Amino acid sequence: MGLIDRVLVVVSFQSAECKVELLRVLAPRTVEALVGAIPFSSKAFLWKEEVYFETPVTIGPEKPRSTVQAGDVAYWPPGKAFCIFYGKSQPYSPVNVIGRVVTDLEPLKKVRQGEWVKVSLL
Repeated sequence: MGLIDRVLVVVSFQSAECKVELLRVLAPRTVEALVGAIPFSSKAFLWKEEVYFETPVTIGPEKPRSTVQAGDVAYWPPGKAFCIFYGKSQPYSPVNVIGRVVTDLEPLKKVRQGEWVKVSLL
């Protein structure tokens, strides 16, 4: 990935899609590892007002945070998971915040557990 500060990706579920801006400054090692693994597919899981899915990346805590805002995107080290917070929700345990959703959050409420998801570079 080099020294690119921002990377746009598209996260496509069966019932919704969103665009995400990954910001290297937030967690450089985590963002580099995820970008290096794109494209990848997984299955969606739900937790409160969050959708998350396993990634092919294994990385430990990097500037971990216990609180997030709607629209935040994070990596959850214990589950090797990409997490998208679309409403009033907090992570199960600390996460590496890696970016923000840059499109409307409302469609993410349609995502159902078990849906296929694909992450691609924009």
